Amino acid sequence: MDLNAFWALIERSAAETSDQDERLEWLAAALAPAQAVEFARRLDEVRRRVDTWAHWHAAHLICGGLCSDDGFFYFQAWLVGQGREVFEAVASSPDALADVPHVRFLAPHDLETWADADWPDWEGLDYVAAEAFGGDLDSALASLGVEVLVSPEPPGEQWDFADPAEISARIPRLGALFGKVGVA
Repeated sequence: MDLNAFWALIERSAAETSDQDERLEWLAAALAPAQAVEFARRLDEVRRRVDTWAHWHAAHLICGGLCSDDGFFYFQAWLVGQGREVFEAVASSPDALADVPHVRFLAPHDLETWADADWPDWEGLDYVAAEAFGGDLDSALASLGVEVLVSPEPPGEQWDFADPAEISARIPRLGALFGKVGVA
């Protein structure tokens, strides 16, 4: 499975179903065991593109500071679930999240009012390949010399995500959308 086929599956799952759980079932059923290994490789490949402190900063801001390493890992999966066009825009600039309709929907609402389905995370995507594979996926990947991320590992040094100057400099539109800085 090449990258185009991976994205085609992700996008078709959204077109064929109405929620994340249904998408997971659809994806697991659509993947043959041999494809599951490649799906896991492609998911890891795209996820690494948004495994940066800049993207974690954006996720942290959107989630009101409630973005642990697990939360960020599941946010990355959610971002993949938004489809290739959105993913590519956000991979290039985390501030592009300010243009994502679901993020714009969340911005004016208090975290306490978010329904579980509103949270920008998709933990289940991490398990689709293993379910479709039906065996020890980690061993199959290891035999190919592939070690997928199981937690975020952004390179470089983290900065203070709550610092308004950092928000203004790094994610100004997103900061303005969530009321953390003046209008950008």
